[in-house]
Amino acid sequence: MLLQLSTWQEIEDYLKRSRTVVVPIGSNEQHGPTGLLGTDFLCPEIIAHEASRRPEADLLVAPTFAVGMAQHHLGFPGSISLRPTTFIAALTDWTRSLAGHGFERIYFLNGHGGNVATIEAAFSEIYAEASFDRRHAGFALKLRNWWDLKGVMPLANRLFPTGHGSHATPSEIAVTQWAYPDSIKAANYAPQVAPTGPIREALDFRARYPDGRMGSDPGQATPEKGGELVALAVRELIAEVEAFGREAGPG
Repeated sequence: MLLQLSTWQEIEDYLKRSRTVVVPIGSNEQHGPTGLLGTDFLCPEIIAHEASRRPEADLLVAPTFAVGMAQHHLGFPGSISLRPTTFIAALTDWTRSLAGHGFERIYFLNGHGGNVATIEAAFSEIYAEASFDRRHAGFALKLRNWWDLKGVMPLANRLFPTGHGSHATPSEIAVTQWAYPDSIKAANYAPQVAPTGPIREALDFRARYPDGRMGSDPGQATPEKGGELVALAVRELIAEVEAFGREAGPG
């Protein structure tokens, strides 16, 4: 069930049987010569939407939070970033909106490692409001990177034992190839496996990683491998969200 394709009455009815919602969150940033700019928000969106179609899962998925903290990619055309402070403010307002309707378990499925520190800071800011007022927040927040779902990274390592890297990885490229086969790109990589190193500001990043990759060889990606990753991630997402929804406590 997708929130954006539902009416307010349908969401009101959903809240009578569940107080859990999944929010795909990521980034719009360069992913090397063959990676789609939307890769980091498309991966969690693909997985969450596929999970919502499973008849055994009564899963509500919110609209995708598609722009995140990607300032270090701004040296590449098409990348869009929020400042960390803007990102925290937007996350706070999304959470307040959902919690105000009665959602008690808000699960963020993330697709961009650069978001993690800011999302966790946002969670701390949100919880601090209740802490200083000496009251229960009334809701719980959870962050999970899609590649950290149970078994997903071991599968990625088996599928891509070398040249997986940390940005423009073959696993994330494969997921988007599976979902968008008409958008598959090809390139001659030089070197085949990209260099790796620190992440700082945009011009430094562009100089260190001229084609945008970090330690990766995305030429190994195939739609079939992406389908394997999606199938496993969907199964584990459903199980984890169901467990989150059953958590005891006032929130």
